[in-house]
Amino acid sequence: MLQVLRNPTYAKLLSAQVIALLGTGLLTVALGLLAFDIAGAAAGSVLGTALTIKMVAYVGVAPLIAAVVDRLPKKAVLITADLIRLGIALMLPFVTEAWQIYVLVFVLQSASATFTPAFQSLIPSVLPEPDDYTKALSLSRLAYDLEALLSPTIAAALLTVISYNNLFVGTAIGFTCSALLVLFSKLPAHPDDGPALPFWQRLPLGAKVFARTPTLRFLMLTNVVVAAGTAIVLVNSVVYARGVFGLGDQALALALACYGIGSLVVALNIPWLVGKLGVIRTMITGATVIVVGLVVAVAVTAVATSTGAGWFVLLGTWVLLGMGTSLVNTPSSRLLADASTPANRNLVYTAQFALSHACFLVTYPIAGWLGAANLTGAAIALLIIGAVAGTIAYDYTRTRLLGAGRASTVSAT
Repeated sequence: MLQVLRNPTYAKLLSAQVIALLGTGLLTVALGLLAFDIAGAAAGSVLGTALTIKMVAYVGVAPLIAAVVDRLPKKAVLITADLIRLGIALMLPFVTEAWQIYVLVFVLQSASATFTPAFQSLIPSVLPEPDDYTKALSLSRLAYDLEALLSPTIAAALLTVISYNNLFVGTAIGFTCSALLVLFSKLPAHPDDGPALPFWQRLPLGAKVFARTPTLRFLMLTNVVVAAGTAIVLVNSVVYARGVFGLGDQALALALACYGIGSLVVALNIPWLVGKLGVIRTMITGATVIVVGLVVAVAVTAVATSTGAGWFVLLGTWVLLGMGTSLVNTPSSRLLADASTPANRNLVYTAQFALSHACFLVTYPIAGWLGAANLTGAAIALLIIGAVAGTIAYDYTRTRLLGAGRASTVSAT
């Protein structure tokens, strides 16, 4: 897996991703604690609103910006997005009201909605061989998992000596280093496809590829399952740790780290799993694991809210949900690479970015707003959403994909 790091461009890009994600992980912990300071027991509602705004930025802004910057140099786009995120991170320590969180989150995540699809669409051009790309996907997923694991651990250690507001400085450092690494990377040139399409023709291009590609329609179903499992973790971990179990700040970091551990264990084995099962079977296994995790989450929540017991079972459930998420998300970019061309790849990746995060526009409010009133009810609602989408995805897989023998995107080859 590590041999792809011999490519100097990919090595720099991966390093930029890892460092920026570590900073983002510190921001996640700090934002949760900031929300609890501002709203107390209603922190889940504040976080749910903030994360919903984040999804609005991803869904509404990402396709628009992608269509605008599609013909611009990727290096300039990436560095500008990093600098915007740096500026917002430096403002967050001075927040005193919930509405300020909402405004800054919208701007920061609009920049992320520019950076992430552009970054992801570069990798198939840097590593065009399918096997190398699969290994790069695993390393990229490992970067996310290390962020989920190391950032909370680092945050827990730092919180013993500094206030949580100082964690935002770590976020700013991460974005600064990311911008510098991109600056010194030699990125592939944008393909010369002749005159650019007009803006309004570029805007829906990625969504049209999704609409006509069976494997990408399957991907959309699994996006819904992932959104259900992720929402309960990201929105309500602070509520479980501080409100239900009455634990300290470090407990939130531990819960998020457990989610990262589950994802990390799977990501290390993705090349082997995809080689044995193929992309589609690996992803449907992940969707099943997420649904099982949500079943356990409902039971744990019901017991915990009535008796206050079950903290360690909750941590185990977060590990399970992390494993399922990695099984779906890590190999999914293979479907995007196979369904796109170098000319439209950025727009296809942006469509996945926007469409997948559109699912969170449903699950984040359920986790946050419904969870503020009834935590068990929120867990049940997320389970229903995940189970229905998972069942449809499984049936679609059996009747339309595996049965059709679509080797290029269904198998491991």
